[in-house]
Order: sequence, then structure tokens, then C-alpha cells
Amino acid sequence: MSLAAVILAGGASRRMGEDKASQIWNGQRAVDIAASCARDAGAAFVMTAGADHGLPFVLDPSPQAGPVAGVIAALPRLRAQGADRMLLLAVDAPLLRPGDLRVLAAASGAGAVYAGFPLPAALRLDAIPVDAENDWPLRRLVERAGATTLPCPEALAQRLKGANTPQDREALMARWANLQD
Repeated sequence: MSLAAVILAGGASRRMGEDKASQIWNGQRAVDIAASCARDAGAAFVMTAGADHGLPFVLDPSPQAGPVAGVIAALPRLRAQGADRMLLLAVDAPLLRPGDLRVLAAASGAGAVYAGFPLPAALRLDAIPVDAENDWPLRRLVERAGATTLPCPEALAQRLKGANTPQDREALMARWANLQD
């Protein structure tokens, strides 16, 4: 089985006021942190969906529809790379660790997701519903794919939280040193 990663990086965020993928966290762009984490977790191929950030990418055909449009657009590219499983990542969760992703990727069946979080997720490509629509919420995609829900302890939940607003970013930056350990 071959694992690939898709980092949802759709460009400028209205709530954040800038492109979350290009934000600097501890000297690195958020997209580079996510890509490194995915590789360290075993992804043989890493790409972005939504915007070009120097990695292989697909543009989001319906940017106003939501992130599922990028997932759907990425499927042919992943299959062409020989992948049969996908790690799906948010670009705004810079405290994620490779071990967090390995647990998801090791789950048997259609894939896995942590309780309370639609991302990160690991999904078998053939489990993604063929009738998935661009405007579906991520949670619907993950549920319809049949992903197993894994428990999410509070320490893990703190690492999975993203920075969707400037206030979220400030809070994560303040906790950066404590959460890296």
C-alpha cells in the first residue's frame, strides 16, 4: 500500500487575513512543516490542494465550495502516483507530529480520523465516495468514506487545533514551546 499526503492550502483566509500556508512558525512556513511531518509519517508523495506553494499541487476548481473540492481534484494525481491511501492535512496545524499521522495511517479499513477533528484524516482512496461533491463539509466526506473514529486525548487535541484567526495564531504561538515536547 502506498501512502500520499494532501495538504489543504487554499490561499488567503478571510478570517486570518493572509495565506495560512505562508505563515512562519518557528522559522518555517506552515506548508513546509506540514509536508515534512507527512514525509516523516511515511508519505511517499506530498502535494497541496488549492494553491501552489512549491510542492506538486492541484488548484481548487471551486474555491468557494470548500476543501472537499481540493480533495476531489487531488484524487487523479494521487492515483497517477500509485497511491492507494491519503493523509489529509490542514496547513494551519503546525504542532502536528509524525506519530499522530502514523496512528491514523496504520488504522485498518477505510481509514481513520480523531474524535472531534475532521483533520488530519487517513483515507483509502477507494473509500472516498464517488458521489462526493465539492461543497460537502469535510466531516461528511470522512464519515461517508467509513473512517474509524479514534479517541483523542486532550494533549493530542491541543496539537491538532489549527490557527483560523489571528487570535488562534497568537494562542498557538504562546503555547508553541510547551506543545512541542
